[in-house]
Amino acid sequence: MSSIKPVRKAVFPVAGLGTRFLPATKAMPKEMLTVVDKPLIQYAVEEAREAGIEQIIFVTGRGKGALEDHFDVSFELEMTMQSRGRSLELIENIRQKPGSPVYVRQQEPLGLGHAVWCAREIVGDEPFAVLLPDELMVGTPGFLSQMVKAYERVGGNLIGALEVAPEETHQYGIITPGAVDGPLTEVLEVTEKPKPGTAKSNLMTPGRYILQPEVMKILDNPVRGAGGEIQLTDAMAQLIGKQPFHGYTFSGRRFDCGGKAGYIKANLALALEREDIGADIRAFAIDLVA
Repeated sequence: MSSIKPVRKAVFPVAGLGTRFLPATKAMPKEMLTVVDKPLIQYAVEEAREAGIEQIIFVTGRGKGALEDHFDVSFELEMTMQSRGRSLELIENIRQKPGSPVYVRQQEPLGLGHAVWCAREIVGDEPFAVLLPDELMVGTPGFLSQMVKAYERVGGNLIGALEVAPEETHQYGIITPGAVDGPLTEVLEVTEKPKPGTAKSNLMTPGRYILQPEVMKILDNPVRGAGGEIQLTDAMAQLIGKQPFHGYTFSGRRFDCGGKAGYIKANLALALEREDIGADIRAFAIDLVA
């Protein structure tokens, strides 16, 4: 379908306060918490870059200076490493192209829908991706790459989908499914945090979206949803039936790093896979639970 516009821009809502990780996040953005030796935000940006994203848009808030510094040039560090004959590969790979990333402020914590809306002027009249960095997705290719490939076939709006236990559905946005074509599922409805026992499926939306720009027009006149916040889910629901709308089930692993248990699991799982430390961590874990 030649009329399908490419996805060139990605929005990263990173204005949250990270209260579930206090006191660690009192002076450090939660997105800068590291899994092994790489911040959560870097995993998400690398996933976007792999998918062909050209412009990174961070929706930030107060106290996010460390995040901006992370993607900037560090002259003193680079000069010191060069003088000691150290490779700059690890930090050179972090740098972004000139003009990207772009930073916009979410001045009030009014919800995910509001955070996405704050990027409207930069997104313009183009489809765009949204990635939530505390949802760490591990797979080859990455989740967004898988979604972009599917989007190039069906167009419209595409949201990530993953199965969860039925008793957990009240914690997430849940898809009401229509026709199924492999990993693609027609979306008939999306309900944000349905009451226990009322979910139409166990397919949740794990923080990856490809959306058409019309969602921004809906967010221009928002309605407060679950939790009194401006929910992206509610705005997306208004596009269903007007534009193609599908869920894409991820072939890979998800770690919910928005909570302490998921964050620790991610560190352990990824550390075990590392050639440099995996054997030591495995031996330690075995000894620990013996």
